[in-house]
Amino acid sequence: MLYKHWTEVGGITHTHSTYATAWAQSQRDIPIFGTTHADHLTTDIPCASPMDDQMIMGNYEYETGFQIINHFDEHKLDYKEVEMVLVGNHAPFTWGKTGAKSVYNSAVLETVAQMALLTEQINAKAPRLKDALIKKHYERKHGGASYYGQE
Repeated sequence: MLYKHWTEVGGITHTHSTYATAWAQSQRDIPIFGTTHADHLTTDIPCASPMDDQMIMGNYEYETGFQIINHFDEHKLDYKEVEMVLVGNHAPFTWGKTGAKSVYNSAVLETVAQMALLTEQINAKAPRLKDALIKKHYERKHGGASYYGQE
C-alpha cells in the first residue's frame, strides 16, 4: 500500500525492535530531545493511532498501510521528510528511496527511541530541543547547502 501511494519509496522496513516498539505500545510520539534526532528529522517521530476494529477485521496488512497513510495525511506530514512512523499498539515502520536507506532509518529510529526513553527517565521534564538547534542540525546534513557528513 505504501509503495502504491508513495511513489518515491524504494524500500520499507518493519521491525519489532525493543525501544521503538515500546514507544508504539505506549501510543506516544517520540519527542525531539536531542541533536541525534534532529540530524534526521525536524519533528517528533509520529505515532499513528491504534487500528480500529473495522480495519482489524478487514485485510489487516493492507489496512496497516492505510493506517500510516491516513496518519500522515491528517497530520500534514510529508513521507519524503519523515521516513518513519510508529504504529500504535504495534511497532515501527521506516522507508527510504532504497532498501538500504529504510534499514538505516530503522537503526536511527531504534537509537533515538532508546535515547528518548533514557532522557525521560533521567529528567521527566526534559525540554524539547530548541528550534534553532533542530534547524541547524537538520540543514547541515539535508539542506540545500548541506556540508556535514556523508550519505
